[in-house]
Amino acid sequence: MATSLKIDDGLKGRVQQLASQRRRSAHWIMLEAIQQYVDREEAREGFKQEALASWAAYQETGRHLTGQEVRTWLKTWGTDDEKAVPECHE
Repeated sequence: MATSLKIDDGLKGRVQQLASQRRRSAHWIMLEAIQQYVDREEAREGFKQEALASWAAYQETGRHLTGQEVRTWLKTWGTDDEKAVPECHE
């Protein structure tokens, strides 16, 4: 599928300069940039949706962990004394 983009001369020059430095085509540079942007924004949206679902669950049940409980648990990751995830409480 062909799609056209209108970009200003400054950005076009920057893309062409980078393409030359990387020994890639300008098309490859732009495609890579778009792919990385979409991947990042999809991940951000997924994080947002997960946070909203967590907030809804908290409002419904009141069950949670404190920040300190999570930090204490995370500090055990990768150690010989790694702990299981703590139980949520009200």
